Amino acid sequence: MSDAGYSGTKTASIVGITYRQLDYWTRTGLVRPSLGDAAGSGSRREYSYRDLLEIRVIKYLLDGGIKLEAVREVFSYLREHMETDIAAAHIVISGSSVVLCEGDQWIDVVKKGQGVLNVLAVATVKAEVDQQLHTLSDADTVVHAAV
Repeated sequence: MSDAGYSGTKTASIVGITYRQLDYWTRTGLVRPSLGDAAGSGSRREYSYRDLLEIRVIKYLLDGGIKLEAVREVFSYLREHMETDIAAAHIVISGSSVVLCEGDQWIDVVKKGQGVLNVLAVATVKAEVDQQLHTLSDADTVVHAAV
């Protein structure tokens, strides 16, 4: 998707919130218009496609029952610690917890990284075992051929 700028009104419409919500979130620092902030009378905020994604995620978290202060903590954590693009993230909402799945780790972002779980992808283990079996099979074939 191109990084064309979106006005505040257009952004609010695209992500499904009111302009008043967007204005409040921006004035209080929850969201940041990355392509241009209002700098006085007559200037307009300009949001990027990535900003649209973040704002929509914020909306989903709030709609899922996460309190605004917790959402602020989640996004503060994401902006500081997330190594990949937000579009690659998997966020799990469970009660008042928000868990980020990044790669093979699950991180409780409301608790600021506490309770990190490592996820073992069984498919990876299977591939490693299959590779080892194939390698051993090849080695046995060579040994039997030499005998």
